[in-house]
Amino acid sequence: MKLNSKGQALVEYLLIIAVISVIVVSLVKTFGGYLQDSMTKSACTMTDREYIPGDKPGEGYCKDDFDF
Repeated sequence: MKLNSKGQALVEYLLIIAVISVIVVSLVKTFGGYLQDSMTKSACTMTDREYIPGDKPGEGYCKDDFDF
């Protein structure tokens, strides 16, 4: 009896993709705030505004001229 090796390979590729997806999602969840702060700092620099760090990663913001 001949087994369908193409179907087996497809399942293996799907499992590999699922594991990689779980790893990527967990990394983004862990380091997402730091990435957001980095992007916010860059935006503040490009718009000549002051970067105000937040209490937690991802809570930083650019100070506008009308912020008191």
